[in-house]
Amino acid sequence: MISLKTIAVSAGLAFAMLTAAAAPSFAQEDTVRVGGAPMFPSKNIIENAVNSRDHTTLVAAVKAAGLVDALQGPGPFTVFAPTNAAFADLPAGTVDTLLQPENKDQLTKVLTAHVVAGKIPAAEFIEKASGNKGLRMTTLSGDTLTAAVRGGQVYIVDENGGVARVTIADVNQSNGVIHVVNAVLVPQ
Repeated sequence: MISLKTIAVSAGLAFAMLTAAAAPSFAQEDTVRVGGAPMFPSKNIIENAVNSRDHTTLVAAVKAAGLVDALQGPGPFTVFAPTNAAFADLPAGTVDTLLQPENKDQLTKVLTAHVVAGKIPAAEFIEKASGNKGLRMTTLSGDTLTAAVRGGQVYIVDENGGVARVTIADVNQSNGVIHVVNAVLVPQ
C-alpha cells in the first residue's frame, strides 16, 4: 500500500527534477555580482547592466544616447562602467544636461569614451601597464585612455588627466568585459 506521504515525496521530487531541467543554463554560470545582481557571462553587456542597481544612471544614459543596440552587438568590447555615485560626483546639473535630447551627440561622445574595441582583461592592464608608461587604448569616441597600475590597483586616466579606479574588474560578458570604475572619464 502506497501512503499519501510517499506520493507527496515522489511528486515533490518529480517537480524538483522538472524545475531543474527547465532552469536557464546561466543559473550554473560562474558570476560576479555588481550592484546586487549576478552578471552572467552568457548575457551581453546591456542584458547584465540593466540589472545592476549601481548603474541605473549609466543605463539611462545609454538608452538616451541610442547605444543599446551597439552594446548588444557582437563586440567584443571593454567597457569602463561608471557607477551612479561616479555620475553624482559630476558638477551639479551635468547629468540632467547630458540627458536632454539636444545634447545627444555630447552624451554619445562621453559614453563611447568609456568603451574600447576588444576584450581587455585586468591581467593585461597589470602586465602591460606596470611601470611608468601605462597601457594606452583608443576608445570608440576616438579619445585615448591610459591604464596605470599603482599599489596593486588599476587606474584609468583620460586625456584631461581625470582618473578612475577600477573597483570591480573582469565582469565577463558574452560580447566583452566590464570593469566598474568610480569616476566618469571625460573626453577631450
